[in-house]
Amino acid sequence: MASVIGVGPWKAGEGRKTRRTRDSGHRGTRRKTSVDQVIESEVIPCLLVSHDILPHGLAPGTGAVDPVEVAAFAPLAVTLEAHELLAEVEAFARRGLSVERIFIEVLAPAARWLGEEWTEDRIDFLDVTMGLWRLQEVLRELAARYPSCGFDRSAPRSALFAPMPGDQHSFGASMIDECFARAGWDTELLLSPTRTSLLEELATRHFDLVGLTVSNDCHIGPLSSLVTAVRNVSRNPTICVMLGGRVLTDDSLLAERAGADATAATATDALATAERLIASIVHVATA
Repeated sequence: MASVIGVGPWKAGEGRKTRRTRDSGHRGTRRKTSVDQVIESEVIPCLLVSHDILPHGLAPGTGAVDPVEVAAFAPLAVTLEAHELLAEVEAFARRGLSVERIFIEVLAPAARWLGEEWTEDRIDFLDVTMGLWRLQEVLRELAARYPSCGFDRSAPRSALFAPMPGDQHSFGASMIDECFARAGWDTELLLSPTRTSLLEELATRHFDLVGLTVSNDCHIGPLSSLVTAVRNVSRNPTICVMLGGRVLTDDSLLAERAGADATAATATDALATAERLIASIVHVATA
């Protein structure tokens, strides 16, 4: 199996079914005040994957990771290269921790630590950017080395995930994409889409679900019109639309007002909700 460590971020490992990731080309400056909010409200919830999805060859394990170990690991995201950070993480895997528990109990606190250190001016923006990139590399490599088992769908659910066009934060969308893929979904990720590129992708390929993360209040205004446009152009006339992110955490009724089908606070809830939405559509179609 080819390694994704050392070949750049966002590349999926071998063994994935139709996993695609694209950078649609809008980059801008990130605002310091929102980094910790994004980590707390998007990255951490997206790490909360279903515990009954275990990778090949790893036992569930019983003991939690010691907070002292987490405190020692977190700064390594700044000081080590990605392959060295992976070696540290694999020590937890050898103890019997599942990949999902490593996401939740090791990588998530490390991401939170980066946000806290940035807020307190103890590390700079480059440290945060590279630290999050290295954590992403580790996540992708773990997912490639220890694929999920127990899913045998002849026609897997398909989903497109992306941050809201214009939003500078794609890590949350990337993590939720990984969680759905490990649950057997056929997923595609747009890292920094424009409105046009997002709608073109939905018009070109059939998706059962589109999930958008919204972390900036200034994107609330165009949200409703975007949801309407998604439904109008989608190749799937019954596509389900889910919204998530900090803005939805602050205002859970926003999804309904924007015309979306649902929102969810964690990836576990998002998976369950998405399955229910798709199942209800299939039931109506076959009734």
